[in-house]
Amino acid sequence: MEETSMAEKTMAENEEFAEVLLFSDDSATRAAVMAAIGRRPAKDLPPVRWDETATAAAVIEKVAAKKYDLLVLDGEAKKEGGMSVSRRLHEEMFDCPKVLVLTARQQDGWLANWSLADAYIPAPFEPRATQEAVARLLRSAE
Repeated sequence: MEETSMAEKTMAENEEFAEVLLFSDDSATRAAVMAAIGRRPAKDLPPVRWDETATAAAVIEKVAAKKYDLLVLDGEAKKEGGMSVSRRLHEEMFDCPKVLVLTARQQDGWLANWSLADAYIPAPFEPRATQEAVARLLRSAE
């Protein structure tokens, strides 16, 4: 029985993942985004390994410490939102990961553009559109 556990552990260690950092101060928003994207945003992409955070400060710390394939940042987060975090990361990092900003409305696209985000999606986060946006960004990050 222990051999099976070891083999499964080795397989899990060797499996490729898309490393995605998801920032929102609202746990319901994080849950909605993860549900919309699912385990794998497209058949030709690896499964997503989620790293969730609820503060902008944690985003900055985590991005400095680890390489992510994609950042999904909530533009509606309180105190410091995802759009200002995106702008800050793009201005301060040489090789900023791809950024998808979550907006409250379609009309907030101009703010997402200001933030230098690579893409944005408005709420509610419709699964197909969300998966397509994430897949497009993950493919372009390769």
